[in-house]
Amino acid sequence: MNPNLKFDFSVNQENNTINATREFAANLTLVWDAWTKPEILDQWWAPKPYRTETKSMDFRVGGTWLYAMISPENEKHWCKADYKKIEPQKQLSWLDAFCDENGNENTGKPRSFWTNIFTEDNGITTVNVTLQHDSFEDIELIIKMGFKEGFTMALGNLDELLLSLK
Repeated sequence: MNPNLKFDFSVNQENNTINATREFAANLTLVWDAWTKPEILDQWWAPKPYRTETKSMDFRVGGTWLYAMISPENEKHWCKADYKKIEPQKQLSWLDAFCDENGNENTGKPRSFWTNIFTEDNGITTVNVTLQHDSFEDIELIIKMGFKEGFTMALGNLDELLLSLK
């Protein structure tokens, strides 16, 4: 990661949110595409040595992205994102859940409501990410599952990918 680019990660216990702000040395169109096109998402979303494989993506409000994070041993961990708001190159929101390969939710694990705000200034694109949870216990559980480390690694993957796509 470029040390001159901003990366902040914080937890707000009172609001049950995780907040991350990350800058990328790429234009807004390229960063937006990286978050919204499965052929690009699959290249960076999973923390290494895992990889992501999209089963289906219906990128529209009311649509769903169904994907697996695949371990080096080829074990698949399924997730889905139900798109709630899409403002091209401005905002993207979805409700995230662990699920099975058919998109049936695992109700034993917490859901996260993601809101991503995209801005660009002089060729640097900033993505402000907020994950809203039902309770602080849900946040503690996903942090314990390695969310912070995994998301940090995934954003590093995106940084590397964007450099190769420029």
